Amino acid sequence: MNRKELEEQVIRNYERDEQMMILVFAQWCVNHGLDPEALYRSAYPDQMDNAALKQALELTVPREEAGEVPDDTVLGVLALFGNDELAFIVTEEIKKRKKQRGSAD
Repeated sequence: MNRKELEEQVIRNYERDEQMMILVFAQWCVNHGLDPEALYRSAYPDQMDNAALKQALELTVPREEAGEVPDDTVLGVLALFGNDELAFIVTEEIKKRKKQRGSAD
């Protein structure tokens, strides 16, 4: 494999992994009754619609059919790809959920 082919493979792998990160985020949102597009816009208000997020939304399943996506997992994959703004918004949603749970007990 020459250098150009190797670089192309690395790029393809990154894009595939990035798509998986977006899917994890989208499914986590669905599982918690949150709108992934609204959260994304909160994190990145200057960006137009995200085509990769729209594509990931087509792959999500209803929360009743989905496996659990732990909070640490979604935060980890967001951090891995440097999505600090989105990780901050997700963290705020986690805090809200835990606070509501605490007041319901």
